[in-house]
Amino acid sequence: MRRTHTRLAAVAAAAALALGLGAGSASAGSAEMPTPVALYSGLTSLGCQQVNASLLPLCGDFEVLTSDDPAMLTLNPFTTDIVILGAGLFPDGGIRPVLEERLRTGFRLAQAYPTARIIVTGGMPQNGRTEARAMGDWLRGAGISPLRITEEGNSASTVQNAQFTDRIFRDRGTTGAVVVTTGDHVKRAVLNFRQAVGGRIPVTGVVARG
Repeated sequence: MRRTHTRLAAVAAAAALALGLGAGSASAGSAEMPTPVALYSGLTSLGCQQVNASLLPLCGDFEVLTSDDPAMLTLNPFTTDIVILGAGLFPDGGIRPVLEERLRTGFRLAQAYPTARIIVTGGMPQNGRTEARAMGDWLRGAGISPLRITEEGNSASTVQNAQFTDRIFRDRGTTGAVVVTTGDHVKRAVLNFRQAVGGRIPVTGVVARG
């Protein structure tokens, strides 16, 4: 236990050092250079790959999740996947405002990193339409190529979002995941995804903004 806490502290210290060194070297939303906060979170996400599963919640407490473009996506926009989490639809199958916030943020990332693949995840159909299908339709309507979008429409919870999406990660050799969801949900969602991937790949989150 002491060794694990020491390792977590070392990760946080290294990330804090990088944060200090990187201050002023990047602008928010830049696709060329991660912001200092994004670099901090990126290093922390790498550190969280190394800890025992029982300590993942503690590891997540070191992370600072924001709406900044994540470092792993900035540095590798080819096999890092953007994962947009679903939210309950209206009874007629329409998209609620909270889900549109997530989609707008995912769309912004997709535009900034046109080689990145996108996974939309969520079942719970309304009027014969799953969350994933509604999200895919929204993104396609906004101009995102259908070839970039994978729909995972069977999950009924955040835990299942993570478990079922991990099957997609494994099938296509994903090397990192960026989870997009709203602020009151992102920390738990990142934890669920880290638990699902079992340390195989780094996972971080982006806070959706309207």
